[in-house]
This record gives sequence, C-alpha cells and structure tokens, in this order.
Amino acid sequence: MGIKIDLEKCIGCKLCVKACAQEAIEVVDKKAVVDPDKCNLCAACVEACKKYQAVVIEKDDAGIIDIGAYKDVAVFIEQRGGDIHGVSYEILGKARKLADQLGQKLIAVMIGHEMQQEAEDLVKFGADKAVYLDGPALKNFRDEAWATVLSEFITTEKPAIVLAGATAIGRSFIPKVAARVYGGLTADCTGLEVDVEQGILLGTRPAFGGNLMATIIAPHHRPQMATVRHKVMKAAERIDNRTGEFVIHSVGEDAISDPTTVVEIVKDVEATVNIVEADVIVSGGRGMGSPENFKLIEELAHTLGGAFGASRAAVDNGWASYSHQVGQTGKTVCPKLYIACGISGSVQHMAGMQSSDYIIAVNTDPDADIFHIADLGIVGNALEVVPALTEAFKKELVSS
Repeated sequence: MGIKIDLEKCIGCKLCVKACAQEAIEVVDKKAVVDPDKCNLCAACVEACKKYQAVVIEKDDAGIIDIGAYKDVAVFIEQRGGDIHGVSYEILGKARKLADQLGQKLIAVMIGHEMQQEAEDLVKFGADKAVYLDGPALKNFRDEAWATVLSEFITTEKPAIVLAGATAIGRSFIPKVAARVYGGLTADCTGLEVDVEQGILLGTRPAFGGNLMATIIAPHHRPQMATVRHKVMKAAERIDNRTGEFVIHSVGEDAISDPTTVVEIVKDVEATVNIVEADVIVSGGRGMGSPENFKLIEELAHTLGGAFGASRAAVDNGWASYSHQVGQTGKTVCPKLYIACGISGSVQHMAGMQSSDYIIAVNTDPDADIFHIADLGIVGNALEVVPALTEAFKKELVSS
C-alpha cells in the first residue's frame, strides 16, 4: 500500500508538500515525488490535493481502494470461555444507531465453537445478520487463528465499518486484522458517530494523556475500524421477538495456520468485586492522606456491597493496587453509584467514571473539578464524612 502521484494531473503546486508533516514529499521538475521511507500514509496530501486529484492511496495488490464497494456496519463479538464479553453488547447498541443513520445493515460476527445458540441470539440484540465462524480450532482465542478468519470475513463481506472491544483480546489481534485488510483503525474510543453524507466514521478518544479528546477519521481507508472501551456505552436491549438472518461458516483446522496452542485457561478469582462490573464503587484519592485511611474507603464499599477504587495519585503513592485504578490510565467504569472521596477530579480520572448513573463527590475544596460532574456534592473532610456515611448506611441497611 502506498501513495501514488498521477503525473498527468500533478501541476507542481506544492500543496501536498505543505500538508505533509513527515516531509516525505518534494517537487522535482514540477512534479511531486514521494519518499516511501518517510510516508506514514496519513493521507493529508490526498486531502490537500482534492482539487486536482493527483494524489491517491493505492493498494499494492488490488489497485486503488474502491470505497463504494464497502457498506454496512460490522461488530466483532468477543467471547471468552463460552461467555460473550459485555463490551460486545455495548457496541451493538451504538452500532445499531450508526447503521440506522447510514441506512445500512448491522452485522454481528462471532468466532468460536459450540456456541451456536449464543451466536443466533445476537439478532435479538439488534443485529440484522449474525455470522458465526465455527470450528474446534477457534474455541479459544489464538491471535493468528482469529486474525485469519476475521480478515477473510471482512475481505468477503466488505463492511464499511468494523467495531470491536478495546479489551486485552481486541488490542491483541484487531491491529493485525486492520493491517491485513488495509483498514484505518482508531483505538480505544470512548465515543462513535458518523458523518452520514460522506459515510465517515468519527472515532473519539482521549489524547495527550487524556488532556483533550481527539476525533479521528480515516476517509481514504475501508473498512474504517475502531476498538471501543468497556463501560462507556449503554448495552443493547434484548428483544425476544426480533428476527434476522443467521449464517454459520464451518472452519476446518487445515484453513488455519497458527504456531500457538492453548494448554490451559486459568480464571482469576478475586476476593473483592471487580470494579469494571460493580454497580457501586467508592473511590479514594490523595485527599485520604495515607494508606491507613484508605481502609475507610474499603469499609464503605464493603457496606454498600460494592468495590473500592482509587485515583492515579493514590495508586502511585502505593495506597491501592493498579487493579483498582479508575481513569484514563486505569479502568473505565459505569456503575449505578460512584462515590469519589478526596478526589479533586483530574481530566484523566473523570474520563474513566463520568458515565456513572449517579455521582457523589466529597472534597474540602468547593471549587474542585469533580463537583462539576457530581449529582451530589459534599464539601467537607473525607476522613470525617466517609465514616459518617458508613455508619448511616449500616443503620439504614439494618432497619430495612
């Protein structure tokens, strides 16, 4: 894949030279010349040359990309050990809206084995068509195997948009798929929209350490691909009487070449509630003052039957382990109730919890940023407020 200059259309205007941040283009004898070693295929030059159309992106093996040949929205449905990951239902809910806006079909594609019923049920969650790639060799995740069959599905079906979860599995093999199908991939999205007129996917994600939100497009690539964070979108609702097309493709072991073998799958069993799945989360920040005071956070979380979280500052100080970190560099959560104690509300932290249904903030600073997104704010010392809340909840729970 590379940039091609149409010498008959090129007039040597240097618009492409000015647009190239990599300094990969120069004009020689009034014609643009591209240095392939510097070009990163950002397509800025294509946009700059829109008037003359002398610069195009070309596939090495199949000529210029025919954008018009791609349509529909596809969602990769992730399963682990026979259980469909929650992020897949969340993406289906958003993808249904995107497909309706574009007037196109929503396709759900799942890879696995002995999960036909789960795959067929995907139409009840909004898919117009569910495609199940079935085979004994596909039962458990293997990077090369899953990348091979998903790439073949995309090459055959030609969806204009392909979405997947930004999970450990998604981050592992979706970039490989994107490279194989020449797709434009935006990773770790927290928001998705479409430009209906141009059919362009708008993938929004945190950038520069979470200090700003960037909207990224890939107008010259198909499919347009994105991985989406867990718990940032509302899950699709199941409608039992909804119908749609269901297709099974059997995949034999001879069709897959993968040097890896799954020896054993060991599930991590935690004594505490997983913060990503918790309905109630109580988080502490630098305002808690010490690791000993963090026990107040844990006690309140335990009283409410929830999980305890922490800001990055608290984790960096060693007051809580990384598995409890909420925010841009930690976990994105969306509980029914989020209580932030001694957390001022950095952009990075709020990016990971602002979708919570109800937010209570406790902070001594009345101007703390966390109060801007809180449903209920308590101005006070968390070391005094948190124990009082714990006792109040204990009494209320006993009486009820």
